[in-house]
Amino acid sequence: MIVAISITVFILYLILYVVHEGLPFLNLDFFTQPPTALGDPGGGVVTAVIGSLLIVGTATLIGAPLGLLTGIYLAEFGNGSLAMVIRFLVDSLAGLPTIIVGLFVWVLVVVPAHSFSGLAGALALAIIMIPLMTRTTEEVIRLVPTELRHASAALGATPTQTMLRVILPAARNGLLTGLFLAIARVAGETAPLLMTAIGSPFLNTNLALPMDALPLRIFTFTLSPYAYQIHQAYAGSLVLLGLVILASLLIRWVLRRTLPGQL
Repeated sequence: MIVAISITVFILYLILYVVHEGLPFLNLDFFTQPPTALGDPGGGVVTAVIGSLLIVGTATLIGAPLGLLTGIYLAEFGNGSLAMVIRFLVDSLAGLPTIIVGLFVWVLVVVPAHSFSGLAGALALAIIMIPLMTRTTEEVIRLVPTELRHASAALGATPTQTMLRVILPAARNGLLTGLFLAIARVAGETAPLLMTAIGSPFLNTNLALPMDALPLRIFTFTLSPYAYQIHQAYAGSLVLLGLVILASLLIRWVLRRTLPGQL
């Protein structure tokens, strides 16, 4: 009980401290203006917000389907040696330090292309997202009652039709929860992006070029010797914190709308 109370108090103190330091600097310019030169007051993080949306969105389009398909395979057909190897690789990937993932993508993508890019950052985040989606998908699909599979097969449905029309709809809410968690997990990653997207002070929507992101902008502001930009780092941290809280609220909303018999 004492440990739980201590952790709760520490987390609340951390949140309140970030709110105190960053909230006064959250204004319209913060979300609509690019960052200023080092030492100049004003500016904002519009380049980082747009970059984060593009990078995380692209990572989701790549990582979520791959994790979903891998999880379906492991849940429905994963009884052989191949499935054992895949589970081992997924578990190893889930425990891998994210900076190693960034280094991996840097070697395979950045070095051959001779350029950092938002796409490289998206690939790094997608790799981080895959094991999260895989494990969630496998566990959720395993919770779907076997009777639903048997009933679908008795009506003449093929295994593919059973998966698409029975199992996935039954597991929909659990899959959405896993997706929100995976997005929230990768949205705040900094180390992989330092080695792939690297950041940029200019507004850029081309994934083939270096691209800014909110964690990278926070990192840059934190290194600044000027108090104004350090406060902007707190403001950016507050935005990220708000996104994580929003994701948690969405998860709770999805779970509350779960119908009896759904996951």
